[in-house]
Amino acid sequence: MIFSAARLRRFACAATAAFALSAMLSASSRAEQPAIERMEISARPISQFQIGLDQKMFGPLEFVGGLELTSSSRNFGALSAFRFLEPGSDFVGVADTGFWFFGRIARDPALRPTGVENFRMVQMVDASGIAFEKKWLADAEGLAVKDGIATVGFERMHRVAQYQIDPDNMKPPLCELDFLVPRNELRQNRGFETVAYSAGKGGLVVVSEKSLDVAGNIFAAIIEGPQKGVFTVKRDGEFDITDGAFLPDGDLLLLERSFSMASGVKMRLRRIASDSIARGKVADGPVLLEANMGYQIDNMEGLDVWQRSDGALMVSLISDDNHSILQRNLYLEFILHDD
Repeated sequence: MIFSAARLRRFACAATAAFALSAMLSASSRAEQPAIERMEISARPISQFQIGLDQKMFGPLEFVGGLELTSSSRNFGALSAFRFLEPGSDFVGVADTGFWFFGRIARDPALRPTGVENFRMVQMVDASGIAFEKKWLADAEGLAVKDGIATVGFERMHRVAQYQIDPDNMKPPLCELDFLVPRNELRQNRGFETVAYSAGKGGLVVVSEKSLDVAGNIFAAIIEGPQKGVFTVKRDGEFDITDGAFLPDGDLLLLERSFSMASGVKMRLRRIASDSIARGKVADGPVLLEANMGYQIDNMEGLDVWQRSDGALMVSLISDDNHSILQRNLYLEFILHDD
């Protein structure tokens, strides 16, 4: 009997899930399910993207608005990646401290973001259903969502794992996926920060932050479907890749970041041509936006692309404050114009 790759992956997930359930039951006497922490989030509106200027257009991107987010909870922050479950509204995300987070973006009548509602966080658990004790075991950095399944990319202990999404009862991973890139090529803290679904490529695509091949390009892979295989993304300047999402036309929008003591933090959005994303190729594309400390940015780590109710193609970004008093948790929103 011949099985498709998708069916084999489902079998592998089912076997892993059965093992996880057995391990969780055996560990039930040792640990309780981590408690969900509900948090009040304060949101200060950001009306200018470039500080001191009312300019709205930045190349093909139109700034809609943003929020600076704070909370009294010591667990709030370190937000690494997020995806909307409902366009522009309910979302799920991962923090690199080993937490899931959930919430909803509130909006005014003009559809600008005004706050975050119903926000909660809960610790990730291992195959035994026990919360990770060490951060390096749960350094969640990338996230994709499809059909109720969250696919998470982890650094340090490199892996790509899948979970059933249930905000009230997040369980152990269903399975881990083969990410194709040789493990020895992945740098310890430069793993898969981009995990994204591509209908055109037949499934999941992963891109590392800064794991470089001998030519200095960034390792990536299509890990599902008939086109699966390893490719690289051309590294341009001092920027590393922190997230990405596919656009409706099949291009990949990448969020990039750089930092130096001399110039501080920078962010960039780059559009990678769909036809350059293929096994053995070096993917590349133009820069759409670059911003420095003269703009309302921070350590920008998360990105999602979605369609607003009026048809506008939206790009949303979040930052990771690393639980530092010198950094901020930001939410920024743009319209991407194609004309």
